[in-house]
Amino acid sequence: MKGMIVKRQTLAFATLAAMIATTLHAQTVVIEPAQEITIREYVTAHPIEPIELKDVEVSVGAVLPETVELHRIEAQDLPYSYVVVDDRTLVVEPETRKVIHIIQ
Repeated sequence: MKGMIVKRQTLAFATLAAMIATTLHAQTVVIEPAQEITIREYVTAHPIEPIELKDVEVSVGAVLPETVELHRIEAQDLPYSYVVVDDRTLVVEPETRKVIHIIQ
């Protein structure tokens, strides 16, 4: 009986740890309107050549391949990078290479 309690506690702990890890990993970055204005101004002042992305569906949450060159946004409190695909600016979290926002 004591072994069963220990197994249940271990299972409960493992489930809780998995839930916390999933929540931390799935947190969404929200770009506020003022931040988007700053990003638009920066991208306009620092134009780059648009690229083509094959085999990647461009959407928020997509992870860009290592072969894609990211360009740092040099603005206060914006630790992000960007790349232009077609007529869209993709705001990217550089550590994960995940698209966090798309500016049309």
